[in-house]
Amino acid sequence: MIVSWNWLTEYLRLDMPVDALSERLALTGLNHESTEDVGGDLAIDLEVTSNRPDCLGHLGVAREIGVLFDRRVSFPNPRPPTSGDSVETLTGVTVEASDLCPRFTARVIKGAKVGPSPFWLRKRLETLGIRPISNVVDVTNYVMFECGQPLHAYDLSKLSESRLIVRKAVKGETLVAINNKTYELTPEMLVIADAARVVGLAGVMGGLDTEVGDATTDVLIEAARFDSMSIRRTSRALGLFSGASYRFERPLDPEATEWASRRCCELILKTAGGTLHPGMVDVGVARPARPPVTLRLGQIARVLGISVDRVDVLRILTALGLTHAGGSADAPSFVPPSWRSDLEREIDLIEEVARVHGYEHIPEDRAVPLTSAPRSTRERVEADVRYTLIGLGLDEAVTYSLVSEELAMPLALEDGGTPIRVDHSSRKRENNLRRSLVPSLLSVRQHNEAHGSADAELFEIANVYLPRVGKVLPDEPTRLALVSGRDFLGLKGIVEALLGRFHAEGDFEVRPVDVPMFKPGRSAELILAGKRFGFMGEVNPSVLKSLELRDPCSAAELAFEVLQERADLVPRYKPLPSYPVVARDLSLVVPQNLPWAELAGAVSRAAGKTLEAIVYLDTFKGGNLPEGWQSLHFGLRFRHPERTLTGDEVEAAVKVIVASCASQFDATLRT
Repeated sequence: MIVSWNWLTEYLRLDMPVDALSERLALTGLNHESTEDVGGDLAIDLEVTSNRPDCLGHLGVAREIGVLFDRRVSFPNPRPPTSGDSVETLTGVTVEASDLCPRFTARVIKGAKVGPSPFWLRKRLETLGIRPISNVVDVTNYVMFECGQPLHAYDLSKLSESRLIVRKAVKGETLVAINNKTYELTPEMLVIADAARVVGLAGVMGGLDTEVGDATTDVLIEAARFDSMSIRRTSRALGLFSGASYRFERPLDPEATEWASRRCCELILKTAGGTLHPGMVDVGVARPARPPVTLRLGQIARVLGISVDRVDVLRILTALGLTHAGGSADAPSFVPPSWRSDLEREIDLIEEVARVHGYEHIPEDRAVPLTSAPRSTRERVEADVRYTLIGLGLDEAVTYSLVSEELAMPLALEDGGTPIRVDHSSRKRENNLRRSLVPSLLSVRQHNEAHGSADAELFEIANVYLPRVGKVLPDEPTRLALVSGRDFLGLKGIVEALLGRFHAEGDFEVRPVDVPMFKPGRSAELILAGKRFGFMGEVNPSVLKSLELRDPCSAAELAFEVLQERADLVPRYKPLPSYPVVARDLSLVVPQNLPWAELAGAVSRAAGKTLEAIVYLDTFKGGNLPEGWQSLHFGLRFRHPERTLTGDEVEAAVKVIVASCASQFDATLRT
């Protein structure tokens, strides 16, 4: 926001050096970008944060300076003279989308003479870098830069039936804007129309057909309030930005609408002449009164580390426009002014006291009382997950919740329905809420491949967003996703090692299942403690191709809540075994449709308590094996906790295993 030094002097006395002014504004939230001499005036460029739209006009900046330097601020009180018929006899306004336009006002001036603006008006706009156009148009810009409320002027004679309709666009409608470009509109966009056609994009830009020109004599002045998200969506969808849209995307002062309309008419009468007709067309509902905010004075010392006298607190807050609304001596209540929509909570008032009182008064070494809190179970599980996976060679990634349509696909934990679009995103392509983390991690892996890191091993803990039938807001479960260049067994080993960290590996099952994102026969459903834990597999080549990935990889997505529920966070002491292990390898010929998990379960049950581990080694098909059969090769590890096992005991256990598998699966020992 560029402000003019000379313009500010109309509202308050500026007797301080410009450097002192800029520094004080910067220390209180309006960062100073630059100051330039523009033909005898100073153009001061200030960075206005999104929570301070009141400073997007000279009045707001003057109000801020008045508080900081204890200066009296005087604002104009426009009282334009009126005569003639009531404005309701000349025009009308219909608002069909009241949810997107809570208020719309219109005034009419007849007999104006459009021409060049006077020098003072041109000079003010040129200081801000704005090109003067004509007296009427320049006044609308002047008032916007004065109070922050955008306005628009229509040539009344060019409006069909001399009236306006605020509605949503109809599919296929177009608008030629005042920048001479044609825009195709969609039904989500809010427009201003007359009885025959669209004449403007609400809050963004007016139309060429009804703009004020040299031949204009009758002018309709619009001052309105629009839904900020609607303006933001329209502006970004069309790539069309203006000073008006920039302001309407923020919560403007609701009480400035009528003032701006009067001020605009007063200045048009002054610069272009004409007659202002009495009254104002005002369509909308009154804004509800803001509730008071209570400030416990003791909280100031607790939060800031210093005490601020009660008299100073009251002085600062009343100077900022807050109204003292009672309360107790130790906890006064205040009603924020209409132009400060950001003041809603007690901590907001403490921040205002701190910045006006001066951050420099807060000593760096002052102890601030803190209360320590133990980490929650979720925080502890997350920390251990990170520690374990980083130790296994993976790096943590953080990806956007908003993704492109091709990355919005679900994995398989839930179908997820249709992805949720967020059209007001500032990112043009990434406007879908993700339903799975895996596609985003694959995209990150591709980015690493393209920049010379060929095998990025990645994980992420984050929420996904799943639509719920009949609900506005989505379900937001937390997921743990893994992407690795290792094969299925390698990634399964990572998952098992992670579960081992939480003493949960004994409740882990792997069941073959086909998942579209993974290769057929190379994917599985994961079960933990009887609950669906997730899915994993080797990524399908078609998915790799669509994401432009060169190297094969595997991926998994796990339900974090299931892991958290099963996690045992208590470290356990386990002595090293005192007796040797006895190893045996077996190759059993079994049907091809027999899952390894089912065979491993049968082996474990038959072997007894001395079986310490069973390890999958290999699968063989073909050769001298019958059609439809396969050989599963696996290793067995036996150990007794109290003595050394004999060879006969182990051989007996192996015979029981073979016999049990033969009876259950028609398995035979491959020789």
